[in-house]
Amino acid sequence: MITKILDDLYCIELPLPRNPLKSINVYIIKGRTRNLIIDTGMNRVECKEVLFPGLKELEIDLSATDIFVSHLHSDHFGLVGDLARDGTTLYFSQPEASIVTGERHWADLLDFYLANGFPMDALQKSVASHPGFLYSPQSIPEITIIKDKQVIEVGDYKLECIETPGHSPGHMCLYEAAKKIFFSGDHILFDITPNISYWPELDDALGAYLSSLEKVKTLDVKLVLPGHRKSWHHHAERIKSLNEHHNNRLNEALSALDGGEKTAYEIAPYITWKIEYTDWEQFPPAQKWFAVGETIAHLHYLEKRNRIKRRTANGKIQFSRT
Repeated sequence: MITKILDDLYCIELPLPRNPLKSINVYIIKGRTRNLIIDTGMNRVECKEVLFPGLKELEIDLSATDIFVSHLHSDHFGLVGDLARDGTTLYFSQPEASIVTGERHWADLLDFYLANGFPMDALQKSVASHPGFLYSPQSIPEITIIKDKQVIEVGDYKLECIETPGHSPGHMCLYEAAKKIFFSGDHILFDITPNISYWPELDDALGAYLSSLEKVKTLDVKLVLPGHRKSWHHHAERIKSLNEHHNNRLNEALSALDGGEKTAYEIAPYITWKIEYTDWEQFPPAQKWFAVGETIAHLHYLEKRNRIKRRTANGKIQFSRT
């Protein structure tokens, strides 16, 4: 489905079957000499079957098109190898580029999740169904590093890069000040809340995310174009509700510790998750990974503010109230 947003600005919505996100918004800006694609979709046939006919309908010449990736998740990064041509500039932040071009250290992550209470059999199923394994790029073109406040010009659009770590270590948004448009990636979503998970590259992922929300709160914005679902206009109002959401989640994590110390895996079922399954045991394996990762991020936030403490017993990390 192609939607014209403004002159030379379009959105192609790609399906994400059997995924709670449902779809991903790929934005296209047509320039006089070069075009820009903002995010790509997953490396899966269902995305390709919509994206490439859509680009053809818009008469996008990929040999004259650059790519901006807001962050490294496969729904935003998965098709860079399919889209890139000789001469394509792939814009990516330094923290994200370092991760995708280096060793992902999945073994270290598995050990970490095991220490946080994840049972081995459930963990193996979670990793096997993780979209980062299933739908990542087959190849990664040469990356051009972009930095905070750098400007990318495409036709009549002057896009300021704004680094907003939290959802990922180097998540990057784009702001068009003259047109008052904010491409928010997964930093601000409206129908759903962004997953704020554990990242070894971030000392305090939730703290970084909340600070990043404040960083963009005062921007003069009339239209927010997010990575998923619908666009909206009142980003400051949404930021307020996102802060309230995470405050509620922090309180749920604290309440889970009323009965004594627990691992992150044991705390996760006490959190309210916006998912069609009400029973923790029914959660799909990949969703358990995301839920436990987000639980850990909230526990680390509480620990850094001395509201809870941790200890390691028999190889398991246990949290309790201070």
